[in-house]
Amino acid sequence: MAHIAIHKSPEAYAVLPFFITAGIFFLLFSFLLVFSGGQLFGHHFQPKVLAIVHSLALGWGTMVIYGAAYQLVPVIFERSLRSSKLAFFSYILLTSGTCVLIYSFWYFKIGLLMCVGGLLITLSSYLYFYLLWMTTKDVEHLFELRLYFTFSAFWLCFTTTLGLLLAINLAHGFLTKSHLDILKLHAHVGIVGWFLQLILGAGAKMLPMFLLGQSTKTKWLYVSVILINLGLVLFLLDGYNHPVGLRSLTFGAIVLLGVVCWAVFVVDCFVHRARKVLDIPMKHSFISFLSLLFAFLTLPMVVRPEPGNWVNLYAVWVFFGWLTGIILGMTYKTLPFMIWNWRYKDLNGIKKIPLPKELYSQRLLSIQYYLYLVALVVMAVAVAGQFRWALYCAAWLWAALAAVYVVNVGKVVFHQRKSK
Repeated sequence: MAHIAIHKSPEAYAVLPFFITAGIFFLLFSFLLVFSGGQLFGHHFQPKVLAIVHSLALGWGTMVIYGAAYQLVPVIFERSLRSSKLAFFSYILLTSGTCVLIYSFWYFKIGLLMCVGGLLITLSSYLYFYLLWMTTKDVEHLFELRLYFTFSAFWLCFTTTLGLLLAINLAHGFLTKSHLDILKLHAHVGIVGWFLQLILGAGAKMLPMFLLGQSTKTKWLYVSVILINLGLVLFLLDGYNHPVGLRSLTFGAIVLLGVVCWAVFVVDCFVHRARKVLDIPMKHSFISFLSLLFAFLTLPMVVRPEPGNWVNLYAVWVFFGWLTGIILGMTYKTLPFMIWNWRYKDLNGIKKIPLPKELYSQRLLSIQYYLYLVALVVMAVAVAGQFRWALYCAAWLWAALAAVYVVNVGKVVFHQRKSK
């Protein structure tokens, strides 16, 4: 972990609860999929489908990202986290809000309960933005990375606020625009503005470190941020005034160009890397971004007037392939080092201590990787062909994958200090 200030790491209670809870939500999501996955063949606006999607997006994806960001932002930008106590409070808000929202969607409890869940999540996003802003606002270097983190936090707040308004609209119907049209904007602001930019920003710093590669092409990162946010703003302006349709492909192409610009930087790091052999976490990342490419390729079918099952396949590539894939891989590049730092930093160089990669089971990691590949392929085939039997097979594969992940993460989190 060269070129980062590990002494700036926050308190463990500001980070670990997010990773532990995310694993629990991953298990919850997989069992929700087992019990009601067949509804994925229907329209995406169904109570149980909404519960499954939000358990994945909030309880799994956002939960892990909060924890990782609270750890990585201080060490990347060499500034102590503004407040570990506020970080833990954002965990309480996000966890309680997500639980309430999933329950409300599952049983379709429109009204006060759903709005309370949305409000708690929205407040957690504002607190997250505040903590990141106050931690990085005086940093003069790595400005391109600050742009990724800051814009992603802003769009997270925008996404949660819009989601809260949609929850209120279900009960009181005050929006003048179509609820489903606004829902599409809500989803894509979250996917592009929040998840995509945060992952690209963190990846621009972490991937070169893991590959032991360097690149001087940082100007492409600036272009990437500009194009992604330009495409997103144009999509929102157009989508608010017109239904999402073929015109939206233009804005999707702008966002894709932004991703390509980011890839120019990363590929240059890859070409000039010192570490030639890719480990399993990096293979996870490769499959993850391949899934993101597949998601972009399905967009022309998704924005048609009658998209059919393409919307569901698009969701598979985004949430199951891309988002889950990157988390499954990067967990083992970040969490073991955090635990190692908290457990052994005072013994480093004094006694013989285990390496971060020795805190988890390599065998379980291999099983996880192959389960992920099989589960993703079976899931995509099941949704594309509407094979109900294959969908149930995929659901159980995801459940097995979640169980393996939780066991291995548990080995890391509850690792006891050992030295010779």
